[in-house]
Amino acid sequence: MHAAPAPVLLDSTPADFSPWVPLVESVAAATGDVPALLALAVEAGRTWPLPGEGRTAVLWELLASVAATDVAAARVLEPHLDAVAILAQAAHAAEPGHPFPDGSSDAAWGVFAAEAPGARLEAHSAGAGTTLSGSKPWCSLAAALDCSVVTAHTDDGGRAAFAVNLRHPGVACEEPEWIARGLQEIPSGTVHFDQVPASPLGGTGWYHSRPGFAWGGIGVAACWLGGAVGVARDFRNGLLAGAEAGREPDQVALAALGEVDRTLSAALQYLARTAAGIDAGTLGSAGNHSAWSEAQRVRGTVAAAVERVLSLVASNRGPGPLAFDGPYAKRMADLALYVRQHHGARDDAQLGRLALKGDCPW
Repeated sequence: MHAAPAPVLLDSTPADFSPWVPLVESVAAATGDVPALLALAVEAGRTWPLPGEGRTAVLWELLASVAATDVAAARVLEPHLDAVAILAQAAHAAEPGHPFPDGSSDAAWGVFAAEAPGARLEAHSAGAGTTLSGSKPWCSLAAALDCSVVTAHTDDGGRAAFAVNLRHPGVACEEPEWIARGLQEIPSGTVHFDQVPASPLGGTGWYHSRPGFAWGGIGVAACWLGGAVGVARDFRNGLLAGAEAGREPDQVALAALGEVDRTLSAALQYLARTAAGIDAGTLGSAGNHSAWSEAQRVRGTVAAAVERVLSLVASNRGPGPLAFDGPYAKRMADLALYVRQHHGARDDAQLGRLALKGDCPW
């Protein structure tokens, strides 16, 4: 059984966070067991806060704490919680006479919104309702899930979100050739849909234009940052163990630990401030400063912090722990792959285009 590390806190006190500790400890015990982690995700979806409803910081503390325990576990829980939030947001956006699906409290959900060349999923509306046909790439754990929020191209030339039952006979999940050394438990492959009934969520354009799209993107960044906290704790614990064995850290190691500390502290403070802005309804409210541009700033800042922590810790700890310390090597590989959901300079280019139009706080 893995020991759960201390929680990653933004503005909660340890006492405030204590009611959530048992589930985080359960995540530690379930590391590597995807069915058990999915069951915990379903449980979390019933009780954890939703973004934008007053306790966004607590939600991000929970996600970060799970990732500090095991990065892959966060990669299991976060999509289910995002789907729960999307369904709740769709409920608020639903028009009379246009029902949305009530996500079963026992179903494990995913969110499939990626696009790729050669894969296209289309939604067709008819008298009997909407069906999905085509292919969707990068569908993590699709074969293990019950349902998913899926984006598809619509008859009017836009894109919309839909809720689908992944157990429908028209759904076929490819067995992905997943050779990654990171996130080995989380294979992502293509799913094929053949006239699969789907329930529309919010209409064309709603999925990407809602504030919750930005909030969900920052939730992923909270997972990245939690993983980096776990790496930093490995580094500090290694230095402490060396000191106990008579090998005091030199100035280079101490300088690296100091940079790790200020890098993570700055990113955690940024997340805390952003969560407060979301709950106060002020995120993106200043002039032309949009919620999505702020999400891109947060994600880019956190991704850069994660990359720096990975580099500092790897270069200072050397090859030994990567070769012989299983949990540390897994954490490093998992986090290096997970943070690649940020597209680096391409995401910065998108932010630059927004800044050029005046969508910036400066």
